[in-house]
Amino acid sequence: MREAVEGLSDRERFPLLDEDGARMLSRLRQHPNAPRWNLATGDRLDAAMLERVRQWEAALGAPSPGWTPGRPPDWVDGFAAGCAADVPIYRRGGTAAFASRPTVTRADLAREPWSFVPDSQPLDNLMTFYTSGTTGKPMYVITHPEVPAKKLALYRRALRACGADLVGGPGRVAIAFVCSQAKTLTYATVSSLLNQAGAVKVNLHPSQWNDPGDRVRFLDECDPEVLTGDPIGFADLADLPVTIRPRALVSSAMTVTPGLRARLESRFGCPVVDIYSTCESGPIAMARGDAYEVLPDDLYVEILDERGAHCPPGVAGEITLTGGRNPFLPLLRYRTGDYAAIETRNGAPVLTQFDGRAPVRFRTMDGQWINNIDVAAALRTVPLTQISLLQRADGSLLLKARGCESESGLRAAIGTLFGEGQSLAIEPMPDDVWKAVPYASELEYGS
Repeated sequence: MREAVEGLSDRERFPLLDEDGARMLSRLRQHPNAPRWNLATGDRLDAAMLERVRQWEAALGAPSPGWTPGRPPDWVDGFAAGCAADVPIYRRGGTAAFASRPTVTRADLAREPWSFVPDSQPLDNLMTFYTSGTTGKPMYVITHPEVPAKKLALYRRALRACGADLVGGPGRVAIAFVCSQAKTLTYATVSSLLNQAGAVKVNLHPSQWNDPGDRVRFLDECDPEVLTGDPIGFADLADLPVTIRPRALVSSAMTVTPGLRARLESRFGCPVVDIYSTCESGPIAMARGDAYEVLPDDLYVEILDERGAHCPPGVAGEITLTGGRNPFLPLLRYRTGDYAAIETRNGAPVLTQFDGRAPVRFRTMDGQWINNIDVAAALRTVPLTQISLLQRADGSLLLKARGCESESGLRAAIGTLFGEGQSLAIEPMPDDVWKAVPYASELEYGS
């Protein structure tokens, strides 16, 4: 195992690690069928943090955030005023009332993440993680150890609403995060919130294992309570002869199509929980029927048009967030780059006409299949603000880009990923395009 977080010991990564947790960590790291782990990581929670997370989870109310479209919750005005006084990027907007404040975007965060950190926020326990950017430019996000723990708490809220649960406990692997990419981080860890239960992130790509058969042997032996991941990873897992029977599958990176949902629920005998989430905000809403119910109590959702005006109920616009639980990244009218309409059902807001991040596969010159996350990772060093990549039926690529300073850099990145001889046309993104589909393919997977 490569120690990818320099200077940290296991005691620093896991302040609350006990004997049960240490045994689980050793079991996962040294498992004879384990993948080639390439990251050492831990939850970084101390006793005070864990207690705050547990109190926060206990205070979660019924699945309703306490506001309706156009009527913000009571805390919004005070939150906005605090951001305007204490957060550099929001201070530039002056002291205008919440509804009159300018919006900020993902491009703002990618360009200057430090400007979102409140002046009064201590920098103790600051962490960063890298998001590959399924809909936009990849970037680093500043966060705090309590944030991913609260994400787990919101997962439990969603699971319970679907008749499942996430219990954890000593000696049990609670979560397996399943990916299927050309390259991604993989790790074994334990969770203090889940009482020293194990958690793993694995990549099903055969090249990431000592033996392709180890994928089945390792996952069957782990027998995780819950699987998390994206539709591409789940679809590839369903093709493997695993015998695991998880309590639920949780997809939070891309939209699950109805056909895949039916296939997965039949294959694994459990519900598929589709959660709309971003790296910047954490979980936002969960799919129920034809809509997405807003999940957390600490986010206010607006639907805005390109001019920043509110869209009427039932009219789609850009999902814009205020609030959140990351002390290093308060969100004040933050445009997500995702689109939906908002309505009120049973007294609570729901997102309809949701246009999220559908998974897309592309075929390389040697006939291998890669996905849009691989493309985003390949382009992470190229300075771009927006892309739209289409693979035509003949295998050729059309890439439209905004903010491109180096066409040669784009061609090199795409050529390295897709292989020598790949046909690639590059065009500027039209000025009148407000929303572009980031990834699309006319090829049928497996053809």
